[in-house]
Amino acid sequence: MPTLSSRAGRATLGVLTLTLSALTVVVAATSTPVRAADPVTVLSSGFEDGTVQGWARRGTVEVVENSATVAHAGTRSLLTSGRTASWNGPSRDLLATVTRGTRYTYSVWARAAAGAGSVQLRMSVERRWQGTANYEQVVNSTTVTDGGWTQLTGGYTLANDADFFAVYVETVSGTASFHIDDFSLSYLPPSPIQTDIPSLKSVFANDFPIGAAVGRPQLLAERGQLLAKHFNSVTAGNAMKWDATEPTEGVYTWTDADAIVAFARANAMKVRGHTFVWHNQTPAWVFNDANGQPMTATAANKTLLLSRLEAHIRAVGGRYADDVSAWDVVNEVIDENQSDGLRRSTWYTITGLDYIRTAFRVARQVAPKAKLFINDYNTNVQAKRDKLYNLVAQLKSEGVPVDGVGHQQHGNISWPTGAETDSMIATFLPLGVEQQITEMDVSIYTSNSESFTTPPADRLASQAARYKAWFDVFRKYKANITSVTLWGLADDETWLDSYPVSRKDFPLLFDVQLQAKPAYWSVIGAASPTASGPASPSASASPSPSPSRSPSASPSPSASASPSPSASRSPSASPSASASPSGSQAPASCRVKYTVTSQWNTGFQGDVVITNTGSAAVSGWALRWTFANGQVINQSWSSVYAQSGANVTITNAAWNATIGANGGTASFGFLSSWSGSNTAPVAFTLNGSACTLG
Repeated sequence: MPTLSSRAGRATLGVLTLTLSALTVVVAATSTPVRAADPVTVLSSGFEDGTVQGWARRGTVEVVENSATVAHAGTRSLLTSGRTASWNGPSRDLLATVTRGTRYTYSVWARAAAGAGSVQLRMSVERRWQGTANYEQVVNSTTVTDGGWTQLTGGYTLANDADFFAVYVETVSGTASFHIDDFSLSYLPPSPIQTDIPSLKSVFANDFPIGAAVGRPQLLAERGQLLAKHFNSVTAGNAMKWDATEPTEGVYTWTDADAIVAFARANAMKVRGHTFVWHNQTPAWVFNDANGQPMTATAANKTLLLSRLEAHIRAVGGRYADDVSAWDVVNEVIDENQSDGLRRSTWYTITGLDYIRTAFRVARQVAPKAKLFINDYNTNVQAKRDKLYNLVAQLKSEGVPVDGVGHQQHGNISWPTGAETDSMIATFLPLGVEQQITEMDVSIYTSNSESFTTPPADRLASQAARYKAWFDVFRKYKANITSVTLWGLADDETWLDSYPVSRKDFPLLFDVQLQAKPAYWSVIGAASPTASGPASPSASASPSPSPSRSPSASPSPSASASPSPSASRSPSASPSASASPSGSQAPASCRVKYTVTSQWNTGFQGDVVITNTGSAAVSGWALRWTFANGQVINQSWSSVYAQSGANVTITNAAWNATIGANGGTASFGFLSSWSGSNTAPVAFTLNGSACTLG
């Protein structure tokens, strides 16, 4: 289970404040995707003037000075030497520079000083408010050497109150000297969200709640608008974890979690609580004995650890008992490589299974309205899910109140397949438990050696196909799946930017400018039909106002130890060589609306709505047309496509074969390549009968 890190009011000199008096988000009317603006640089440090340009030491003894020894560009850099601790390093005050709610890109070039060899550096920020300091990573541990320059780049949004805010560079360990140069702080001006596209929560209203894992930055400005428009469930990505809520024993911090809950209340959203028990992001004090030393497996330590667990759950679960509808009570407790399938965490080595039993028992007492889940990753892998199945079966036989199983569903463009996802859900049906998709995303990468600054169109198409394959399965089991949650809101901020390697990933349904991606349209295409047919990406969707949240310093991703992705792809993403509709094909009276919803230099996305204007229902359909300019379809959703030369045949999916009489509709979408011209087809036939246009 990954961690999250994260635009609105201008910072005042000396103090940043955030008010929560008006959390209901009203969506302003905007339209189609907009072109991304150019980045705006608000601060840069090149050190060519011979000064430190506002940079200072964090400690009391290290030396931060302008140096002419080496430079990334020009002739000078900033050298930090004489360090006595790993946290000693150069720091730059940014309180009067940043705007609260804006996501900034932090970039700096670094190298180890001569003779230092290889050094692990990271870039972080320090935020203080009324005497309390918080430290958050911007760039994770990165290897730099004394033989060349390495760029550290990451993003961060200041969303909390602050009376001090600074960026700094430090080593992970040791006290080696190092240089930095060409620091820049920049941001992309915000784009308005698209309000004339279907809301995910409306599309899936008859299926399951659709959620996003968020932090406080996602509640602000355009991000908050996007969240309120599309989602009716939220998960606190980090704000309800142990290190965020109880960093010191008996001392609780509620600011970020309260903000997320307040936003959810104001916008009629469910809240998923995440998480009471995890082997990561748990403060060290939890696992220290009465003398402050690391616990060993003794009866006294077991009693102490379980008492701490109970006290924590009573405090956190009790505070949000009226707001949280589901809790990930325990998280990632399975290790399929163990004969008994149980992760050898400190929780387990000190208490055995009693920490799980205690967590569920106490959670039921303090949060009786909430459904209680056991959550894990790679449950699409048979060995993993079988061990999880056995554990859940055992706990339920003991009377432990396990209500459901959470499947994280972190994947990439080639894995897991729809079939593997189907097996994942089907395995747990005999247990009679609820199932939820809790942390879903689709990386565009299939190896650690790949890196793109802009996602290639073919990767986005493959990503859309992967999402479609999964959502087809979720819809199939909608009687058993009670929530589907994405691990993040948009591509501007995702844990995958720093795991498993530092690079920009694009794993979600909305891009870095908060605009809908092909994956969004494929998900829309996978939505359940309603009485008047399935929701259409091009359907008129008037904006309707919605009813009137600290990242971890060391992400520990859920997807660790994931198997090598399969190269096979979901059958639903592949063209059919001989597509034929199900059921009978009767001549039809019809109208077709063909829309190009987006277009780029080598491809476009199309949406088609078929309306049955006749007095008899159509059972099984095939729509045909001819392209005029050599366009080639390479993916469709809510349909099966076949193409021979310029001739295209689109047939129904299994779930939308029937088009009701007197205005019933069916819709589908597709991705196609084009070159030179992209003229829309001028004639369509449905089951052999000509259709009108419009």
